[in-house]
Amino acid sequence: MLVLGHRGASAAAPENTAAAFRLADTMGADGVELDVRRVADGRLLVAHDALPADLAEVDRMGLATLDDALDACGDRMLVNVEIKNWPADSDFDPTMQIVAPVIESLRGRGTLHRWLISSFSWDTIEACRAAAPEIATAWLVSVVSPDRLATIAAAGHAAVHPWEPNVTAEFVDRCHSVGLAVNTWTCNDPERLAALADLGVDGVCTDVPDVALATLGRDAAALSPSWA
Repeated sequence: MLVLGHRGASAAAPENTAAAFRLADTMGADGVELDVRRVADGRLLVAHDALPADLAEVDRMGLATLDDALDACGDRMLVNVEIKNWPADSDFDPTMQIVAPVIESLRGRGTLHRWLISSFSWDTIEACRAAAPEIATAWLVSVVSPDRLATIAAAGHAAVHPWEPNVTAEFVDRCHSVGLAVNTWTCNDPERLAALADLGVDGVCTDVPDVALATLGRDAAALSPSWA
């Protein structure tokens, strides 16, 4: 099971910062998950919550750009880029202007197997899939009907990312039967981490990648991506 630092090693360093991504790398995480948003002037900034419309206020927040974050991830780790683009958010972009620059940034760094784009927005991952079929995509969900799994796979997406409490052995088996990887969020409990591995989960987002690796008896050697 892949160990992905949730917003970096976010239990030990401020989330979604260069320090958190570097620390996850130092701990030996297979990869990290990070959140990206687009602001009105076109910048891609790494932040979980919706950003204010006032650019001066955004500047005062001192957020990393997507390129800054990817630099901090080094050249070893896998990176799950979650595009934040939800209709209820104040910075929602129905025109999908965020898609092209995210893809451009990832393509410019090569090693395309390292990247996975995910989003809660089905329209956003569909747009990513259409624009860059060579980059793996995943639908981020709380729960998804098993009846929809075949449709997700047929659309060319590589994985589903369900909320950890909703992951069961039956769900994992159904996903695998249609060729979808299962990367779940967010688990920090050693007992549950071990149970998820036993269920055949492909990857887990965790705030404590060092704890997860120790629980799984893993060293710092990265595994191959579950979405390849």
